[in-house]
Amino acid sequence: MEVKIESSKLLKPAYESDGPPPELQYVRLSPFDNVTDDAHFAVLCAFRPPTPPNSVWERSCARVITKFREWAGRLVTDPEGHPAIVLNDAGARFVQATVDAAHDDVIPLGEPSPAWLELHPSPYGVEELGQVQLTRFSCGTLVVGFTYHHRLGDGHSTTHFLVSWAQACRSLAEGDADFDLGPGPLHERAAFFPPRSPPVVEFEHRGTEYKKKGTATCARGYEPAEEIVVHRAHFPREFLAKLKAKASEDEVSQGRRQYSTFESLMAHLWRAVTKARGLQGGETSRLRLAIAGRPLQHAARVIRDQIATMGDRYFKSFIDFTSSGAVEAEGLEPLADPELQALSPDMDVYSWLGFPMSLMDFGAGSPIYFVPTYVPVEGLLVLLPSLLGEEGSIDAYVPLYRSNLDAFKRMCYSLDDDEEHDDDDDDDHDHDDVEEMENSVIGNSGWHRAARSTMMARL
Repeated sequence: MEVKIESSKLLKPAYESDGPPPELQYVRLSPFDNVTDDAHFAVLCAFRPPTPPNSVWERSCARVITKFREWAGRLVTDPEGHPAIVLNDAGARFVQATVDAAHDDVIPLGEPSPAWLELHPSPYGVEELGQVQLTRFSCGTLVVGFTYHHRLGDGHSTTHFLVSWAQACRSLAEGDADFDLGPGPLHERAAFFPPRSPPVVEFEHRGTEYKKKGTATCARGYEPAEEIVVHRAHFPREFLAKLKAKASEDEVSQGRRQYSTFESLMAHLWRAVTKARGLQGGETSRLRLAIAGRPLQHAARVIRDQIATMGDRYFKSFIDFTSSGAVEAEGLEPLADPELQALSPDMDVYSWLGFPMSLMDFGAGSPIYFVPTYVPVEGLLVLLPSLLGEEGSIDAYVPLYRSNLDAFKRMCYSLDDDEEHDDDDDDDHDHDDVEEMENSVIGNSGWHRAARSTMMARL
């Protein structure tokens, strides 16, 4: 596939009569911003024709960044020495490109591929915090690829931007230039997370959000030991109902509520990945977590119990820890590291199940897919609403070393705690409940701004 770049420019905010604020404004990063990856994250969404012309996408984006000014700002140190985003309207990168081929002939629908990297601006070595690329295929399909810096916002705040942009694009396409953009983001983010006086650090944050500078975490690595592939598992609603019932057997028998679908699926994937890796007894893994050989009910209970602890007390403890002076005194740095390529024995999971994708209508209906780009990171799982459009179904992208893939498949499609799914001829076998597809890895080291929930288990 050859992508031809037609134009690339810095897109400045298109203010109406009032113009920009007269004074330069700095948005100080919150404690949660400061422990996220210092890197860009790239996302792709595709639309079938007809779509609005590129000029409408450009004009609407310029209007929206008058509200979401961080997207046109830059990361700096503010006059008081704090990490911040300066709202200087320097601009977001806006790229227009074409491909002289039909989309479905060169891009497998919804399947991760290195070709995806050509459908968004490079996220490396750029000062722009937000970047957009419109790539039109000969068939009329449009792929919108965008990157945003993790410290600009998390997935949900980025969705807020996209939904606002979609509204603006629809309005302009319909000839309405006087639309109301609605509320933008709150710029004083750090002010919403003041430390307590005196600080009360109730939880351990070393090894969770912070680590010693220059130290690795567990066996995580910067150089993959072998080829990494992704297994895309499609879990129909019927399979998930059986999984939920299986995980909740003990809870129901004791008169407690069932585990949620997310808790049940997380526990199932957690066990399967751990067994596939063949980790040794006695190893510790985090949330990121792996439990090998434990019953499904046990894994689900650990997840529920840990999520329950990640409430107001934990976040206040984290805020107090970051302002206590311990980070500086002990030479700590954020645990998040975008350079990592292998997370084993840990496992990171990102859920996009709650994103309002149906609201991302830019004038061409909902996207035919909305996915993170191709990033090879072993052990980083992404959960998405099914690309097949089945209500209540879930697709899971599971990056693993190729040597672990067959073992994962045997575990992944079994609800039996003691027996693995026996499938010696997996390529020719048609699973009744679950469809699996293998391709190149998909993943990313994170989009959460909030402190990550860390669950630990001894194998």
